[in-house]
Amino acid sequence: MSGFHSAEELGPFRAFLLDMDGTLVNSDAVVERVWRDWATEHRLDAEEILAVAHGRQGWATMAAFLPERPMEDNLADNRRLLAMETSDTDGIVPVPGAEEFLASLAALPHALVTSASVALAHARMGAAGLAMPAVRVTAENVSASKPDPEGFLKGAAELGQAPADCVALEDSAAGIAAAKAAGMRVVGIGERAASLGATVHVPDLTHVRVAATPEGLITLHPTR
Repeated sequence: MSGFHSAEELGPFRAFLLDMDGTLVNSDAVVERVWRDWATEHRLDAEEILAVAHGRQGWATMAAFLPERPMEDNLADNRRLLAMETSDTDGIVPVPGAEEFLASLAALPHALVTSASVALAHARMGAAGLAMPAVRVTAENVSASKPDPEGFLKGAAELGQAPADCVALEDSAAGIAAAKAAGMRVVGIGERAASLGATVHVPDLTHVRVAATPEGLITLHPTR
């Protein structure tokens, strides 16, 4: 598959760290609705905001565009937007291949690492009909937003794995930068990730399959 090295596999590693939005769940319709409305409220360019909002916690995006605004105002606005996003599931669908890919990880170490809150993660995974991983790192568990590596480092620690033994699946600039800063290999998912410097890139999760040895060594392979 395009993006894989000539050996046509990525690995070995021992655990998966999975972003949610854009990686497992296509929530672009909701994200665009919410951030376009917010941009209008603040007389900002929606396209500029959407170019950086994916993968980050809302308050971090707000701080980038309203640097003089007190952080408590950003945090309050973030709570408001989270409530709106949690109640709006119109247009949310799984990324192609997500259900099957998650099923293939059932017996393997894996965790969700998302900038979403717990409530938003449950709402979106549920709307997409996807099983929630038992181990997850959400906005409530970190003090810094992606592209800071904190979330990925915590995910690796929760799984009892060294960061270098984990592979991250991501779609956004902030997420890919966070995973690389954590010392992980990264599979970029979807069009947004195509030019963002992931270790390998695939159009969606139908283009990759998982193989594991009895000793727990995992490799990813392109589908034929």
